[in-house]
Amino acid sequence: MPETADTSPDHPPASAAPTSEAASAAGASAPGEAAALAEQLAAAKKEAAANREAHLRSVADLENFRKRTVREKDELRQFAASRVLEDLLPALDNLALGLAATKAPNADLKTLTGGVEMVLAQLKSALANHGLKEISPAGQLFDPHQHEAIAHAPSADVKAEHVLNVVRTGYALNGRLLRPASVVVSSGQAKAEEKVI
Repeated sequence: MPETADTSPDHPPASAAPTSEAASAAGASAPGEAAALAEQLAAAKKEAAANREAHLRSVADLENFRKRTVREKDELRQFAASRVLEDLLPALDNLALGLAATKAPNADLKTLTGGVEMVLAQLKSALANHGLKEISPAGQLFDPHQHEAIAHAPSADVKAEHVLNVVRTGYALNGRLLRPASVVVSSGQAKAEEKVI
């Protein structure tokens, strides 16, 4: 028995070809779609090129910044002491003048001593202007964070555990200890030795 084709509206015949209108619409949309995709591709390539250029510029700027920072750090390290040294030069000049004065035939010891004291005061002032502070704790309570005890000695005048004598002055720079003060610490009044019977 021969098979018959189903020609119901739900199932069109298998041999039915697309209409000419559908074919022309599909043909027209393909070139328009391709043109739109080509435009999108060109825009994406342009954006990628701009992003790459911006990235390369940023990398170059970062490298230049790094090199400049290293150079400035080296210069700062080399010339950091220049301000301090400039302030010390007048004291150095005055010290040289004082030394020349000692060689004069009629040099007066009192005048020379006064000159050396002035140079010392000038040095201390120049260093203090840059944050150097003397630690000279005579009579103060012993502080192991700023003082170095080199001896203990009895004293009727200075309380126990207070600084009796400063052997070497200490120094701090902007609050940071450079060198502790070497001190003799009082052990209080001397105790009378007990008599042994």
